[in-house]
Amino acid sequence: MDIQLKRGLLDVCVLSAIKNEPSYGYKIIKDIKPYVEISESTLYPILRRLEAAEYLTVRTAEHGGRLRKYYSITASGLERIETFTEEWKEIMAIYRFVTRGENNDR
Repeated sequence: MDIQLKRGLLDVCVLSAIKNEPSYGYKIIKDIKPYVEISESTLYPILRRLEAAEYLTVRTAEHGGRLRKYYSITASGLERIETFTEEWKEIMAIYRFVTRGENNDR
């Protein structure tokens, strides 16, 4: 898969993982894992990039005697998910065009 496309998809997956409630790194990985493989070394640069783009905010809180970073989605992050769903409709139309006439076993 094209690296830029995958990067954009992972960004939206991370935003979707925190869409309904704040979350932290390990839980985000656990929530995404049934859909796509993601490691800590992949997740944390994504979280920093999303924070820099103001798609999420970060707060630190103590949990079990340790500090944990909690990530929350912003209004801009929610807009990014909406934009992605609209873009995805176009991608699916392109996919249908490219695979037209092929066996639809996929």
